[in-house]
Amino acid sequence: MKLYVSVDMEGISGLVDSTFVDSGKRNYSRGQEIMTQETNHVIHTAFENGCNEIIVNDSHSKMNNLLIEKLHPEAKLISGDVKPFSMVQGLNNQYTGAMFVGYHARASKFGIMSHSMIFGVRNFWINDVEIGELGFNAYVAGYYGVPVLMVAGDDQAAKEAEELIPGVTTAVVKETTSRSSGLCLTPEKTGELLRKKTKIALGNSDNVSPLVPPENPVLRIEFANYGQAEWASLMPGTVLEEGTTTVRFEAKNILEAYQAMLVMTELAMRTTFC
Repeated sequence: MKLYVSVDMEGISGLVDSTFVDSGKRNYSRGQEIMTQETNHVIHTAFENGCNEIIVNDSHSKMNNLLIEKLHPEAKLISGDVKPFSMVQGLNNQYTGAMFVGYHARASKFGIMSHSMIFGVRNFWINDVEIGELGFNAYVAGYYGVPVLMVAGDDQAAKEAEELIPGVTTAVVKETTSRSSGLCLTPEKTGELLRKKTKIALGNSDNVSPLVPPENPVLRIEFANYGQAEWASLMPGTVLEEGTTTVRFEAKNILEAYQAMLVMTELAMRTTFC
C-alpha cells in the first residue's frame, strides 16, 4: 500500500496563532518540532499497518517546515517551493489513499487560523460547491481515483471534511475557541489519538470513495478587496464578475483549475493597501 500524506501547519495541536507558523516569529521552531512529531505518529502507524511506501508533502507556506532529520527514516519528503501542484505535489494514481494532517477550516469560517491559501481570499467555489484547501486538495486526489482516508486538524476542519467526504476518518487535535485560540491536546495525547485514528482509517479504506471532481469545472474566487480581484483577473481566461470581487475561470479539468487558483492567488498578493 502506497500512502500520500499532505501536512499543513495551522491544524497542528498547540499551534494557535501566527507566532507558531510564521518563520520570522518566536514560536516557529517549536511549531516545526510539534508538526514533525505529529507527522511521525501517522507515518509510524501506517508502516505498522500495511503501508510499504509513504510520501510526505510539506504543504505549509514555503513548504520547508518539516525537520527531515527527525522524520521517520523510511518516509520520503517533498520539500520546498515552488511546486506546480503546491499542497498536492506528487499525488497521482499510484497511491492507495491520502491523509491530510495539520489541516484547518476554509476562509470566512470559524476555525483556528482559518483561511484559503492566502488571507485575501473570502471564498473558493468549484461549480456551486464552496471549498477551501482541504476540499480542493481532495478533488485533486479524486481526479486520480485516490480517496482521502483521514483528516487531522482542528474541530472545524474535521467538520468540513465530514461534510465533503463520506466515511472519512477525522482526528480532532484541538477545539476552536476563536480564530487565534483553542483547547489543545498535549503532544502525548495527540500522538495517542493520531496513532489510533490512522489505524482506523487504514482499516476503513475500502469504505471511502474518492471525491470525484466535476468535468470542466468552473472555479470562482471571491477576494477581500477589488485590487486583489483586479490582479487575479489579469490571468488569461479569467472574468472579473461585474460589481463583485469574484473572479471566474472555466477549466478543462480540476488540475487546470488548481493551477489557475495558484496563479490567481499569487497575483492577488501583489495588491498594496497604501
